[in-house]
Amino acid sequence: MLVLTGSDLLQRLRDKSVLIFALVVPMALMSVFNLVFSQADDIEIKPLTVAVSAPADDDLAAVLTDVLRSLDGADELDVTVEEVDEAAGRRQVEDGDAAVALLVPDGFGPAARAGEPVTVEAVRGDEAGLEADIVLSVVDGFLKQVAAGAVTARAGLAEGVAMTDVPALVEQATTGGPAYDLVRGEASDEQLDAGAALVAGQAGLFLLFTVGFGVTGLLVDRESGTLARLRSMPIPGWVIVASKALVSFVLGTVATAILLGLGGYLFDADFGSVPAVALLVLCATAAGTSVMFLIVRVARTSEQAGIATSIVALVLGIGGGAFFPVSATGSLSRVLDLNPVAALLRGLGTTSGGGGLGDIGVPVAIMLGFVAVMLVVSRLVPDRGALS
Repeated sequence: MLVLTGSDLLQRLRDKSVLIFALVVPMALMSVFNLVFSQADDIEIKPLTVAVSAPADDDLAAVLTDVLRSLDGADELDVTVEEVDEAAGRRQVEDGDAAVALLVPDGFGPAARAGEPVTVEAVRGDEAGLEADIVLSVVDGFLKQVAAGAVTARAGLAEGVAMTDVPALVEQATTGGPAYDLVRGEASDEQLDAGAALVAGQAGLFLLFTVGFGVTGLLVDRESGTLARLRSMPIPGWVIVASKALVSFVLGTVATAILLGLGGYLFDADFGSVPAVALLVLCATAAGTSVMFLIVRVARTSEQAGIATSIVALVLGIGGGAFFPVSATGSLSRVLDLNPVAALLRGLGTTSGGGGLGDIGVPVAIMLGFVAVMLVVSRLVPDRGALS
């Protein structure tokens, strides 16, 4: 078996298609995707000016203005608030001097306290970006807090609460916490960032293509007559298949390790503990190789094997999140969780967050379970392939 494996590995290295599919194509795709999506995570918060038109004698409108001023310096926000009249506010937005204009109507405070419908109009500039969304979300939160107080007051009065007790109820309803809390969001410690997910996804996808060379090699040997000569020798049939599986396992392991190492270096992705990552790669390669045992029993020609391998690779790769995260609910989400590519990405997310060998038990169990299922199914499927 070792002689057959060594001979096939030497032949595959001479065959440039292995190097192309296992290394060149995935690295090229990683580079292209990195160029296309590299700016997606570069979020720039620009300084913005907010023009506020509010009644001078409205204390609640003054509170809204103070809330906007308090945003200046929060995290990375640079907010300048200018108090103007309505016409000037609209003009500043049209001229590009202000990103947002807030137009507070007369009688805003009394109407809001009474729970009556009242609208604060927001005029947004064409060039306003994420920072304008943040400001508007804070304004929306403030107005919802005011509305909650008004609803509480009206409900208390309707239920017969004494007028002296209403202020306490309103304070309890509206002071459960600050109206806003600005925190820069970060991915979970067990999730890969965009660059690392791209590298891991492409490595998992092309792992499935790489292990397919063992299947096609077996069928090519049959078509060329090499398999017939091997079977005429005192070699059990399972040894021939096992040597092809070992070729697939070695090629898949080496190619995936190179892709993760080189991709991590080029795209600044850290996958964490080397022993844990090595275990994940070995289990993922075993899962991909196990599919070979099923394909080799149903594919009659190398063309059929290539098509079947491509279908399996694309279905498992895309379903596992090789190109973009896939979310589902219900029974479908549980099916997707059994995908070895998804398990590989989940395991790498754990190791990248500082996890070790003891933290990747679930992904490893999923991939080894996939191996067991494929081996059982391959024994139950009638053999119509290379050894039939």
